[in-house]
Amino acid sequence: MTASSPKPIRIGGAAGAGLQQFACGRCGARLEYVPGTKVLACPYCAHENQIPQAVDERGAERGVEELDYAATLGGLAARAGAAETVTVTDIECGACKAVFLPAAGITATACPFCGTNIVLTDHSSTVIKPGAVLPFGIANAAAVEKYRAWIRSRWFAPNKLKSRAMLEAGLKGMYVPAWTYDARTTTRYTGERGDAYYVTVGSGNSRRTERRVRWTGVSGVVADDFDDVLVMATRSLPADRLARLEPWDLAELRPYDNAYLAGFGAEAYSIDLPGGFEIAQGIMADAIRRSIRRDIGGDEQRIGSMDTGYRDITFKHILLPVWLSAYRYGAPPRTYRFLVNARTGEVQGERPYSWVKITLAALAGLVIVGVIAALALWR
Repeated sequence: MTASSPKPIRIGGAAGAGLQQFACGRCGARLEYVPGTKVLACPYCAHENQIPQAVDERGAERGVEELDYAATLGGLAARAGAAETVTVTDIECGACKAVFLPAAGITATACPFCGTNIVLTDHSSTVIKPGAVLPFGIANAAAVEKYRAWIRSRWFAPNKLKSRAMLEAGLKGMYVPAWTYDARTTTRYTGERGDAYYVTVGSGNSRRTERRVRWTGVSGVVADDFDDVLVMATRSLPADRLARLEPWDLAELRPYDNAYLAGFGAEAYSIDLPGGFEIAQGIMADAIRRSIRRDIGGDEQRIGSMDTGYRDITFKHILLPVWLSAYRYGAPPRTYRFLVNARTGEVQGERPYSWVKITLAALAGLVIVGVIAALALWR
């Protein structure tokens, strides 16, 4: 952000991990957010604290605010709608370069994104403050059961991995950063409309009907409005796996409150605001092409050019909940990840293969084929 950006709010500290701690009013232990609720609970004495809900001046529950893209990008602090920035004490993994805020009080850990053991050394960075959070809805125990069931169903996974997974599931709750974008677009296009017709060609036994297309040059204008185009703002997790975790119930987003992060880690975004919008434009372009094809009509369409203008661009910086396990396996070691959408329970994972098991299965198959062939000859 530029020097004219809003004054940063410092959270965390030189000795902290960057996430706020909430002390139990009864025994002094750290409170943790209970997935699927609006409370913080003490894991030792079961004391609970309600998370106060954000309200507006009329006392109604406050919704999630859309922020002005141009104002934030330009660092215009005086303009309404610009995003607030915060200075956070975060951790960077030396192996995969993920930048994250681990759960408070942790001094050494395995990187949740690649499984590398790291000793936490802090550095500070100024980032756009999250405006909304989608709280965890699935507890650790339920996620662990999904992890175990997934591992058990992979027959070709190495036994060593299965044993480790059963005994030390190692799932960590992490909030993954994302952007959503709203925009109104107007697109001028040129192209061609194809209208099919049929002709009879040949004669005798070679007589047949052929489909042909008559092309006509066209041009026009289409308007499309977009709401909550989602862009994951992380490079630490495989994009294809994250895409398969969708959909996210964004209607349940809550205004950002540190209390929802109690007991969990959070990743800082590695795809910034303009980088995210560039990805969003690609997503929008696919929808705009569909609009153009509908506008052209006919049986087939060709799009020659598109010139899209964007206006009323707003965004949200949000945090999405994921149960994550990352482990290193093999020689040389390779990172494998297991992900659970902590709202819907959708599971995505990577695993190594046991070539011993694959070889044995192949040999068993050959034996079965041989036995069947022998029986056929004997008869």
